[in-house]
Amino acid sequence: MTGRVVVVGTPIGNLGDLAPRAVEALVLADVVACEDTRRTGRLLQYAGVTARALVRLDANVEHEVAPQLVERAAGGETVAVVSDAGLPGLADPGAVVVRLAHDAGVPVVVVPGPFAGAVAAVASGLLDGSGRFSFEGFLPRRGRERSDRIADLAGDDRPVVIYEAPHRVQRTVGDLADACGADRRVALCRELTKLHETVWRGTLAEAGEHLVEVAPRGEYVLVVDAAAVAGDVDDAALVAAFDAEVAAGATRRDAAVLVARRFAVPPNRVKRLVAR
Repeated sequence: MTGRVVVVGTPIGNLGDLAPRAVEALVLADVVACEDTRRTGRLLQYAGVTARALVRLDANVEHEVAPQLVERAAGGETVAVVSDAGLPGLADPGAVVVRLAHDAGVPVVVVPGPFAGAVAAVASGLLDGSGRFSFEGFLPRRGRERSDRIADLAGDDRPVVIYEAPHRVQRTVGDLADACGADRRVALCRELTKLHETVWRGTLAEAGEHLVEVAPRGEYVLVVDAAAVAGDVDDAALVAAFDAEVAAGATRRDAAVLVARRFAVPPNRVKRLVAR
């Protein structure tokens, strides 16, 4: 077998960040799987790469197209996988191809590239020096899954990186303020590596006001500060606080979130303690 799958990181904004090794991988590829053939076509033109066979690989068709790409690699072709920006498989298509390639015994090579989550985490000024942060990517759009995920993030003792579209960022900041507390610090990063790159810092309450004053434009990366580290909290104290919230009229679910926020503990800990 001489074929392989090559995951190629591409610029998140500034085309000058395209690495020489990434260009080489695209030159050698027999087929390039990408989210948007027009956008990738422009990238190839910028890099001076002559036309390659381009195959659409976005979130809507990944499960259908991935087996075909792996079959081509198993047959001896070099399949390059790119996303519109960043590293495929991180909040972008690509993970399914990699998983199926491993299952089929097809070699997988990753050519590193820019990662908006890491760029934002460093630019935010919210890292503590340990290098630890939690990458969430895109939150669920609605429903219980969304609210539960945000409740879990509220108790995370690491800064949390979230991707968001401009038309949804105000709602997400509001939901985060409800779960984490209005005074939790946040960095709103937009247009990273581009001409109009901005990193705005403040509390979640201030972020909500900022987004009203300044119309959101461009893709956002939110970096939410870590939950405050509390001392050891006795289980009995958590249960007592939960019972008090329920007695005051809160639902069991809301009571668990409120107690977790107050004591800076993961909501799942409270939920486990009061499960009946």
